[in-house]
Amino acid sequence: MIIRVQSLAARSYFAEHSHTWNQLVYAVSGALTVNANGRSVVISPEQAVWLPTGTTHSVGSLMGAEFRSLWVADDRSSSITPRTTVIHVSPFLRALIVEAASLKKEDRHYAARVTALILDQLRRATPISGALPWPNHPALLALCESLYADPANPRHTDKWGIEIGMSSRTLTRRFESEVGMSLRTWRQRLRLFKSIELLGSDLPITEIALRLGYSSASAFVFMFRSEMSISPLQYRRNLSQAVGGGTS
Repeated sequence: MIIRVQSLAARSYFAEHSHTWNQLVYAVSGALTVNANGRSVVISPEQAVWLPTGTTHSVGSLMGAEFRSLWVADDRSSSITPRTTVIHVSPFLRALIVEAASLKKEDRHYAARVTALILDQLRRATPISGALPWPNHPALLALCESLYADPANPRHTDKWGIEIGMSSRTLTRRFESEVGMSLRTWRQRLRLFKSIELLGSDLPITEIALRLGYSSASAFVFMFRSEMSISPLQYRRNLSQAVGGGTS
C-alpha cells in the first residue's frame, strides 16, 4: 500500500485518469468532489470513496482539502468490494490513515502492521449513502456551486430557475433525476457538509452558523448534534488532533 499526502487548494482538480492499483480517496479535513462512473459525489472527512483498479475518475475540491490517497495492490484487496463505493470512515480507520501517512521509511515493520489493520478495516467497511450527490448538467452544476459557496442563499426554486434558464418544474425534475433527491433535501444535506468544512477553520461557531443560514448558534448546534451525535466544538477538537497527528 502506498499513501500520498497532499493539500488541495480551492478549485483545484486532478484531471480524469485511472490507476493500475485500487485507490481510497479521503480527506482528513475539507471536502472532496469525486467523479466516477458518470456520477459525482462530495465527501466529508467522515467518508471515503473506494475506486477499484482501472476506474476512470477525477478528484477535486471546491474550497480546499487535506487530501490522503491510499493505493492498494490487487493482491492485497481480496474481500474488499469490487465496485466504486462510498464508505464510512470510523474514528479508528481515520486514526490509522493519519498514522500511516506520518510514518518514515525506517518504520517499515510497524508500517506493515498499520497497513494490515487498514486493509482489515476496509474489508469490514459497508457502503453508505450519506455522501452529497453532485449533478453533471452544467446549469445544475453552476447552481450547486453557487449554493456551496453561499449555503445561506435564501433563493427558492422558481428564482433559481430564472437564474439558470429553466422553468421551476424542469429544474425540479432534472435535479431529482440527476441527484436522486429534491433541491430542498439537497440543501439541507449541503449545510451539514459545509459545516464540516468550516469547522476545519478558525471561524467562531456563531459565524459558521450565520454563514450556513441559521438564525442562531444554538439552531446550528442542534442540527449538528442531531446528524453527527457530537457537538461542533468536540468535532473541531477531534479534527485538530487528527490533522496534527498527520503532520508530526
